[in-house]
Amino acid sequence: RNHTATHLLHEALREVLGSHVEQKGSLVSPDNLRFDFAHFQKVSNEELRMVEQKVNAAIRANIPLDEHRHTPIAEAKAMGAMALFGEKYGEEVRVIRFGSSAELCGGTHVQATGEIGAFRIVAESSIAAGIRRIEAITGEGADDQYFSMQDELRNIRALFNNSPQLTAAIEKLVSEHQEAQKKLEALMAERTLALKQSLLQKARTNNGIKLVVFEGEATPDAIKQIAFQLRGEQPEGLAFIAGSLDNGKPLLTVAFSDDLVAKGLNAGQLVREAAKAIQGGGGGQPHFATAGGKHVSGLKEAVNQLVASIG
Repeated sequence: RNHTATHLLHEALREVLGSHVEQKGSLVSPDNLRFDFAHFQKVSNEELRMVEQKVNAAIRANIPLDEHRHTPIAEAKAMGAMALFGEKYGEEVRVIRFGSSAELCGGTHVQATGEIGAFRIVAESSIAAGIRRIEAITGEGADDQYFSMQDELRNIRALFNNSPQLTAAIEKLVSEHQEAQKKLEALMAERTLALKQSLLQKARTNNGIKLVVFEGEATPDAIKQIAFQLRGEQPEGLAFIAGSLDNGKPLLTVAFSDDLVAKGLNAGQLVREAAKAIQGGGGGQPHFATAGGKHVSGLKEAVNQLVASIG
């Protein structure tokens, strides 16, 4: 069944994409088929639909097998039978015809195309330069896929109160989600700004170094944003140290202005050493580094160690 389907697929591809289409390999199993062919670009969804329609039209036509055994090779070619590139044939060959599809073939086939039942393309991909691959299913497998997709569509429609315009309903939901995401990001940016300003008010200066320290619940992204915003706003004499918790996971973050890095402070080295207190590890660059761990109770000790190392 699937072997015959590859013959119909080959012909349909040549009709839709052009006569340059040439079989480069195939795999036929009881459950599915795979067909590799020469083509210079991705096959569009519209082209795949046309190919699928042509194959199914041939199946519905129930075209009988027209088999010619021991046919002289010259006569077979005169009949228009396609030969596989690179294959070697003897003086006599077997020609398999289903209507206008004619190929030199030694494999087994159905007695009529109607026995295939149905044909569905499930994947199209590139496997090499100039070589495309189509994977397809037939018969009961095609029916099962149709029923599965029908069930999936029914379940999705139910999530949208059985809306008769499902695509529009999904687009509306996606749009609303994107708008909500933007509002959430704006809110998070405001909270991050407020937190940064609060930390600056509590900052202390020692030996020309402005030390900004945070301890508490915060996302890694928020802490990173604060660190780099502070570096941009305080180009000299800035040290930022954070001991944060996110979903119960401790994180150390250290950032220095470039002048402090030039004087010898290295965020990567310091955070790596402090991370031992939270039974973790990490690192980064001299101006910015982070370390995660699993020992929450050691977070305070780690922050104190980092503060002390700055002096």
